Amino acid sequence: METVTQLTNQLVASYARVGGINHLDGKNLPSKRVVTALTHDLLRLLFPGFFDEQLIHSSEIKVETAALLDVVLGKLEDEIRKSLEYNPPDGLARKDITAEAHRLTMEFLGGLPSIRELLQTDVEAAFEGDPAAASREEIIVSYPFVEAIAVQRLAHQLYLKKVALIPRIMSEWAHARTGMDLHPGAKIGSHFFVDHGTGTVVGETAVIGHHVKMYHGVTLGAKSTAGGQQLRGRKRHPTIEDRVTIYPGATILGGETVIGAGSTIGGNVFIMDSVAPNSLVVYDGLDMRVLNKADKKATVDFQI
Repeated sequence: METVTQLTNQLVASYARVGGINHLDGKNLPSKRVVTALTHDLLRLLFPGFFDEQLIHSSEIKVETAALLDVVLGKLEDEIRKSLEYNPPDGLARKDITAEAHRLTMEFLGGLPSIRELLQTDVEAAFEGDPAAASREEIIVSYPFVEAIAVQRLAHQLYLKKVALIPRIMSEWAHARTGMDLHPGAKIGSHFFVDHGTGTVVGETAVIGHHVKMYHGVTLGAKSTAGGQQLRGRKRHPTIEDRVTIYPGATILGGETVIGAGSTIGGNVFIMDSVAPNSLVVYDGLDMRVLNKADKKATVDFQI
């Protein structure tokens, strides 16, 4: 029988052979545990009382907010510093990393009121778009979509600031909790709503306009990832213009694919080409057709 010492030697040898270790004596990566805890605290700041075990009285909200902000600031600044050490932006000297981490943290936290305003449009879209919703409070406290889009909007701001690793840790935490995979790089407009949510995938370079409604199982993906890292930085995912509705199971692929404003995409369709504004795309089990909403008799052949 092997001893603990032998097992330890084997495991440490695998660290040297295979890699995948966050060196304690070198550049530390951001802590997954700390980042996920921070994400939960950021949700508490965005929706006071909704993500807390104890209710917050209005007379205490300023003191409670200040205390929570102070904790978040210190921990987030430390994680951003680790991120900058791991992947420093071009031109950033090592001696300036601590100051830059503080600046980015303060800038990010200063944007929370704007994120709250944007999230209110999402809650409103959910309430107006779901007759099963009894109240806006029910949506915030119980709809997985709210948590997923809130985390995406938070992570998107860090993504825009070129903070490495942390945005993905945040969005993958939300993915695991909600079943919705919203990449932090995606640009998502106001009044966004995903009904049911489970299985929704929105890729890194997707662009979604305002007043877009999607259902479960929708994928906004890339046509192919066979090029691997050579595709990094390219527009790989579709653009969805304003006031588009996408029904369950639809798959829309490609960086050049544009779904025109006011269009409706039916369930289970597979799209790799752009469609004009005000189109209706339907699949009848055999063929896929693109119709103009103004004249549903006018059918356009759909090329895949």
